[in-house]
Amino acid sequence: MWFKNLQIYRLPVAWDLDVARLEEQLASHALPGCGNMDMRSLGWVSPMGDERFLRALNRQALLAFGQEEKLLPAAIVNQFAKDRAADISAREGRPVGRKELRELKERITDELLPRAFVRRRVTRAWIDPVHGWLVVDAAAKTKAEELLGHLIKSVDELPARLVKTQMSPGAAMTTWLSEGEAPAGFTLDRDLELRAPGDERATVRYVRHALEGEEIREHIAEGKSATRLGMTWNDRISFVLTEDLQIKRLAFLDILKEEAEGQAETDEERFDIDFALMSGELAKLLAALVEALGGEMAEAG
Repeated sequence: MWFKNLQIYRLPVAWDLDVARLEEQLASHALPGCGNMDMRSLGWVSPMGDERFLRALNRQALLAFGQEEKLLPAAIVNQFAKDRAADISAREGRPVGRKELRELKERITDELLPRAFVRRRVTRAWIDPVHGWLVVDAAAKTKAEELLGHLIKSVDELPARLVKTQMSPGAAMTTWLSEGEAPAGFTLDRDLELRAPGDERATVRYVRHALEGEEIREHIAEGKSATRLGMTWNDRISFVLTEDLQIKRLAFLDILKEEAEGQAETDEERFDIDFALMSGELAKLLAALVEALGGEMAEAG
């Protein structure tokens, strides 16, 4: 339930989200599952594993995008095709040409697909219409864009856009490091990536390493800038901020999770408490981070 990576999009603040309508729309685009001859299937699933396609609580919404994929490695298909080609050559006394081998692979793929294992992956997204956030729990931007694209196809209107701040995250992180001071409410942790401009893009990485040394300021003086930086917000959430305003390796610290302990009697209650706590804290974190980056740029037009 607890998100681990954040791909962040902006919605209009106080956006009028019709929860009942949204759930209907998600249900009408539910994950159908892979049929016998399907390699891949996409659609919405329940974020809680029940019959509901949306979990709404305190004007917050949680949804889940499902992807099913048949596991049919090319090496398996190639081996079957090689064996069948060898059998043809032995029986008919002739070599199997490229075109025939390609057709063999296509037939074997069709034969094996119904028996292939199916892998399901679920990507969750949180919609906060109160503060204007749409956040996808995905490490890769492409995963978030796939979910967003499917969501746009599923709903009537989705005014989501990327967040743009007055200061670029890369420039801000570099400044914080060179000055040795984090913005209010934040502390700098012990993970850092610095990269030089130009074609070679020389990169220096620090892992669990103190960042106060003169060596880091020397790298910055030579022209390197920060592309990733470990940070902690209010002693409650630690994360790695990237130059593209992505949040990686998100970790809710023990002091935060302890607040939910002992409050739930059922799995559903525990899910709701965790979701309420997570969404409330992330809304505050995102607001503080945007402020630390100089606020948002006005939307063009």
